[in-house]
Amino acid sequence: MENVYRNHQFDKVFDENCTILILGSFPSLKSIEKNFYYGHKQNRFWDILSFIYGVPNLKQFSNEEKTFFCLNNHIALYDVIDSCSIKGSSDLSIDKTSIVYTNIDDLINNSKINHIYLNGNKAYELFIKKYPHLKNISTKLPSTSPANAKMKLEDLIKMWQIIKN
Repeated sequence: MENVYRNHQFDKVFDENCTILILGSFPSLKSIEKNFYYGHKQNRFWDILSFIYGVPNLKQFSNEEKTFFCLNNHIALYDVIDSCSIKGSSDLSIDKTSIVYTNIDDLINNSKINHIYLNGNKAYELFIKKYPHLKNISTKLPSTSPANAKMKLEDLIKMWQIIKN
């Protein structure tokens, strides 16, 4: 499989009342197929939010219901990368010279976002490279991706609990 240039395929989850922003690196092929964030059935993002917010089976919600849940809890979702050349879904295969970054400053300036959480090492690394001036309001969290299989769901929940505080 070779690298393919792809654009972000679906809209950000966002409104002016959001207070936190959760950023991934770039959508996986499964997320693109599902036309929404964290669409791979083994990604634990929605399981973690289900537990933290006490809303059973968020993973089974429709895209519209997940959007409503996020906005109702003042959570914005997007990705650090708007477009890039990538092989499959692997963050490790992203061609760094091809990256077009999302305009995060614009999101912050048009909302009440006061903290940014980065889902995984690659999202954090790319974010800090492009937006060093936002480091003081950002926190790296362990990836919810199935590629981070070494972390147990219980451990992820403990670390991700910070988003609700």
